[in-house]
Amino acid sequence: MTAPAISFEFFPPKSLEASFRLWDTMHTLAPLEPDFVSVTYGAGGTTRALTHEAVTTIGKTTGLRVAAHLTCVNASRAETLEIAESYASAGVTDIVALRGDMPGGGAFQPHADGFASSVELVEALAQTGKFTLRVGAYPNRHPEAASDTADVDYLKRKIDAGASAAITQFFFEADTFFRFRDRCVAAGIDAPIIPGILPIESWTGVRKFATACGTPIPDWLDQAYDAAIRDGREDLLSTALATELCSDLIDGGAEHLHFYTLNKPALTRDVIHALGLAPERVLEKVA
Repeated sequence: MTAPAISFEFFPPKSLEASFRLWDTMHTLAPLEPDFVSVTYGAGGTTRALTHEAVTTIGKTTGLRVAAHLTCVNASRAETLEIAESYASAGVTDIVALRGDMPGGGAFQPHADGFASSVELVEALAQTGKFTLRVGAYPNRHPEAASDTADVDYLKRKIDAGASAAITQFFFEADTFFRFRDRCVAAGIDAPIIPGILPIESWTGVRKFATACGTPIPDWLDQAYDAAIRDGREDLLSTALATELCSDLIDGGAEHLHFYTLNKPALTRDVIHALGLAPERVLEKVA
């Protein structure tokens, strides 16, 4: 069996301390030879300049393939395409194209002269012929979706518009991903569906995030963390659960794992080592 590819997501720093944390994360994870790394884009484009700086700096200093997140919130079509062109000029040709969230939450409101959806954004970027485009996917129903079928149908529209792969929102059980993948195949989607993995640094934080974005939380997981936190072994449980989830995904045919690092590298690194996915030279150095 061929080992799956790996990739990492980072967010751009907003302070000097956060900058040091990002570069520490980069130096910790870059030796694991990811297929690519991606940098997020704040709600409403609030980190637009920071994202651009992080993307270009990571590419120049590490040589890694970097994918820039790009959304269509609070920007005209011309402004959005200008940002994309600035990436192309800097040699960044991978984009994760997303609709994006409104600052402060609330229902999406397209800019008067902007893209009304991620489908429109993907279509316009694809027409330039300059980018490899990835999009988001939701193995659990998106909070705004009318049905599970609606999520799959919408993903197919994005693929048909020019995206070459999709990265899923995080989930807690491998069967969630497999059921979604089966629905995608049944709908005629043949592009790679990459599972998004969120190693649980803090159950309190992840639980709050999952609730906010509509990701179902299994009862057994709540119970496991209640006991682990009480016994002071939350980190051990998180490593074991993330490793088991990834192992199940690999056994089920996943050819790529995308890790949401939250700019905290230790748990992601430990999981990749536990799976035996680190390059031989890295494993030998650790041994």
